[in-house]
Amino acid sequence: MTFIACPANENPANTVPTPPPAQVNKNILLATTTSVQDSGLLDVLIPKFNKETGFNIKPIAVGSGEAMAMGKRGDADVLFVHSPKAEETFMEEGFGKSRKLLMTNYFVIVGPDEDPAGCFGSANTSEILTKIADKKANFISRADKSGTHTKELSLWKNANITPTNEWYIEAKTGMGMVLQIANEKRGYTLTDRATYLSFKSKLQLKEMTGKDEALINKYSVIVVSPEKFPKANLAGAEAWAKFLFEPETIKTIEEYGKDKYGESLFYPAVKTD
Repeated sequence: MTFIACPANENPANTVPTPPPAQVNKNILLATTTSVQDSGLLDVLIPKFNKETGFNIKPIAVGSGEAMAMGKRGDADVLFVHSPKAEETFMEEGFGKSRKLLMTNYFVIVGPDEDPAGCFGSANTSEILTKIADKKANFISRADKSGTHTKELSLWKNANITPTNEWYIEAKTGMGMVLQIANEKRGYTLTDRATYLSFKSKLQLKEMTGKDEALINKYSVIVVSPEKFPKANLAGAEAWAKFLFEPETIKTIEEYGKDKYGESLFYPAVKTD
């Protein structure tokens, strides 16, 4: 497992969130990618944060693209997203106060156990996508401007394929539902590995790709700019960001999934002592 250390002045690991004063807005709007929600991780973290700090996180699960659109409209206080290039643009345009890499996992292509396109064992992702296109095997796209969708489009581009035929199905929904559609239609899809493992027992889909560094999936926390949106709950957003980087929270993230799936669903991007 590779850990990416944050600069010392950016790592709030030793900072304990302070309960909000009575006059502070205790409600925090969190726009989060559906993959984090579908994995169940937020169901573990949010109640603990709410109890410890007195704040109340209200998660809204959407694709990363829509999460950032919410941030640009001032409809969220803090974001949990995984679309690095779009995040960089978001910050460059001044919509974010801070952005920190919290954790990673991997994208994987999954498909039917019977593997009609013969993808299993292929050398790389481009070869897999070429086989799917050649066989006109069903491929289910999120088609929702999420981080997963953005990654998928870049993979088709790298393979020099424009998927516009009847076998390319645009679901325009979240990752959990896309996996169910792929299962029903005996098709392939790109998914973050955490959501796949969370749904695996209900599916007849298997991984076609391994833990390829080219498919690494980075999740960042962005606090929305109070300069752009003075009414944003900055105190709450920063308390949530600090909480996520506490050693105990990092340990929870690192251990999450091991008891049920035999492996972690996410890899923290910072070390704990």
